[in-house]
Amino acid sequence: MRSIVVTGAGSGIGLSTTELLIDTGWHVIAVDRDAAALERLTQRLGNQAAFLTTVPLDITDEAAIADFAERCRRLSHPLEALVNSAGVGSNMRFADTTTDQFRRIYEINVVGAFALSQALAPILRENGGGSIVHIASVSGIKGNLGRSAYGASKGALITLTKIMAVELADDLIRVNAIAPGPIETPMVKENHTAATREEWHRTVPLRRYGQPAEIASAIAFLVDSRQSSYVTGQVLAVDGGFTAAGLMA
Repeated sequence: MRSIVVTGAGSGIGLSTTELLIDTGWHVIAVDRDAAALERLTQRLGNQAAFLTTVPLDITDEAAIADFAERCRRLSHPLEALVNSAGVGSNMRFADTTTDQFRRIYEINVVGAFALSQALAPILRENGGGSIVHIASVSGIKGNLGRSAYGASKGALITLTKIMAVELADDLIRVNAIAPGPIETPMVKENHTAATREEWHRTVPLRRYGQPAEIASAIAFLVDSRQSSYVTGQVLAVDGGFTAAGLMA
């Protein structure tokens, strides 16, 4: 059995990814700063929780990350992959975004993913290679309104993905990113107004929001070296056609 770390596993994309990966034979180390959410995940999985290890962790705490990495080095099932799904979002105009808000979003979405990847990459190398998947966003590709901090952080994550893919290739570590479009997650439900939803429905060719399970399927493909062994440095937009669209009428 293979082990994989999934951050932000307590809800949304991270939760769906955890469930799917367990279904496909992975042992999942589920990471989230919300310990109560991890407990709910354990209860939700029932008997399948035997293939789950939950770890409350703040990915902005570098000392805690170092301790976590040592724990991952001692896993009975070797670590083969990491999914950086933890993140925060906002819907704030550029002029209304404070530097503190910008820093907080960047710290979690970029620095957290960077620090955890840097801590676990040596373990993947020692285990013969593996896969890292970052969860970016279409807001890191296109200039979506109200996404100055969030979009900038996801754009940085996309560039980080490409550089990591080049630098870690000799270690047989593949690095890719998923760029979701509008997905029905708790964060989206909190931030998307009725007007925002209407605009997404207008500009997404498939005319709907995606489901977390649809992102999880793409992640499962990218972390499986048997299916995606020659894929690295790529950004896969799972967005209902949003980034491909031009004139819609």
